Amino acid sequence: MEIRELKYFLAVAKEQSISKAAKALFVTQPNLSRQMQNLETEIGQQLFIRGTRKITLTDAGQLLKKRAEEIIELYKITQTELSNPITDISGDIYIGGGESYALKVIAKAAYDVNREYPKVKFHLFSGDSGTISERLDNGLIDFGIFIQPFDLSKYDHLRLPLSDTWGVIMRKDSPLAAKEYITPQDLWDKPIIRSRQSIGKNKISEWFQKSDDELNIVATGNLLYNMSLLVEEGVGYAVSLDKIINTTGNSNLCFRPLYPKLTSHLDIAWKKYQVFPKCAEIFLKRLQDNLQNEKTSNE
Repeated sequence: MEIRELKYFLAVAKEQSISKAAKALFVTQPNLSRQMQNLETEIGQQLFIRGTRKITLTDAGQLLKKRAEEIIELYKITQTELSNPITDISGDIYIGGGESYALKVIAKAAYDVNREYPKVKFHLFSGDSGTISERLDNGLIDFGIFIQPFDLSKYDHLRLPLSDTWGVIMRKDSPLAAKEYITPQDLWDKPIIRSRQSIGKNKISEWFQKSDDELNIVATGNLLYNMSLLVEEGVGYAVSLDKIINTTGNSNLCFRPLYPKLTSHLDIAWKKYQVFPKCAEIFLKRLQDNLQNEKTSNE
């Protein structure tokens, strides 16, 4: 498979039509149709279901679409890195992670690097640990931020000095808002909004003392802001980390910590034996120096 073939394939998948894709690509329809047939022959599986009005993807086609998008993105990143002069500290740094107050230490290092090397650009990607790990493995991001617990044995990593506190975001007029902290029993009969990352076998599920199937989980999400909108409308109680959503001042929401207290540490990780572009090396060194300086000042 060539990059050009993958771009053509993605165009057909997007347009759901050989003729429309050919027009967008400025190639002839017979030529594009032949290339897609050759691609199916090379892979050994049918990629398209050719209907009378539109083309849809088979399961194999859906998988190729996902991988093709990743390959094209990685190809563009590599092109950018190789086009930068070796003596010119510039380029793009890709960082993926979930929402967390503790990311401020990452922001500080990014600020330091950008102030000294203004041609360095940072690109942030939000997602759960599984998505971040997949993108890190596929070379689509340079660094991944993981909320513990998460198995980091296949990565090099640094522990970030800040920790997050777990609790519940609720409306200020909620019956539980009068409590100083929230126990598992308080939520057993309540509608719960959970992040998809916190579903399953982890310490949040263990804290509840009940399986997820036994709880009344009415909604799940990846972004806390969207989940907080559900809370405002009275859909349920959102189990989340503190200091991500504003619950002070005129906000209709409040935050109450869990009891027994539950905290999570964060790690920044990268692939072992990773060969970084110069800008990513500088960022990692600056982050390590900042963490060491903070540790020294606290001793």
